[in-house]
Amino acid sequence: MPIDATLPYDDNNIFAKIMRGEIPSTKVYEDEWSYAFEDINPQAEIHTLVIPKGQYVSWDDFSAKASAEEIAGFVRAVGEVARMKGLVEPGYRMMANIGAHGGQEVPHLHVHIFGGQFLGPMIAR
Repeated sequence: MPIDATLPYDDNNIFAKIMRGEIPSTKVYEDEWSYAFEDINPQAEIHTLVIPKGQYVSWDDFSAKASAEEIAGFVRAVGEVARMKGLVEPGYRMMANIGAHGGQEVPHLHVHIFGGQFLGPMIAR
């Protein structure tokens, strides 16, 4: 069920539990700012999630409250994961769902990286 991205951070969300090691994940990348792991319900041949390690509900929350170092580290991590997965050529899609209308289901900022196949139109009609 989509969430309200203006709610306060809930440190019992599934991604917080993954970062704490309470729920297993298939780690792809980790540094001091970010953690990346394979989606358990992939929507493309390659479907990896990248999350910041800070407690941010959405892109709005992150862009307003994160330090410049956190923002730079997270953006660099997204790019690094795409390179690691060999997606720069022929291309890939990044997506961050924000709030109820955007379809956000987990109240922790996350970027989906999709690739490994032709992805079709940007928004299904």
